[in-house]
Amino acid sequence: MNPVHLSVLRKVCERLNDAGINWAVTGSLGFALQGVPVEPHDIDIQSDEKGVYDIERLFSEHVARPVTLSSTETMRSHFGALDIDGVKVEIMGDIQKRSGDGAWEEPTDLNRHKRFVDVEGMSVPVLSLAYEREAYLRMGRLEKAEMLRRWLERQEQIRR
Repeated sequence: MNPVHLSVLRKVCERLNDAGINWAVTGSLGFALQGVPVEPHDIDIQSDEKGVYDIERLFSEHVARPVTLSSTETMRSHFGALDIDGVKVEIMGDIQKRSGDGAWEEPTDLNRHKRFVDVEGMSVPVLSLAYEREAYLRMGRLEKAEMLRRWLERQEQIRR
């Protein structure tokens, strides 16, 4: 992992864990922390609505995009971005996905999908790869979902 990403992740972990915020790393860094061979270019953090605004406040000197309720055709969340030591940190709270009937699903329950990985003396919350795969499928991001499916299958074969 890029040493700058690791340094920024350490800063994020220290501040968020000390503040008692419910959060998890998601996206490519979450994949990499769980062993998937990808090269992260940023850090994606999921939280709940209160947590994302708390993160924005805790890192107020690094806000690149203030948190607002944002949506696309398939997803909505309280979204903002930080710039910490040149690393883009996207923060998302209460992510909801649109179901097949057009209704918004309930916000993601982080505690249901959260796992912890040990990295350089840090216990980092991440979202399980099985959950990430399903989320990418629902968002129509089929390439990433397929990449995760293949990786999970290989890991299962290795365990046998």
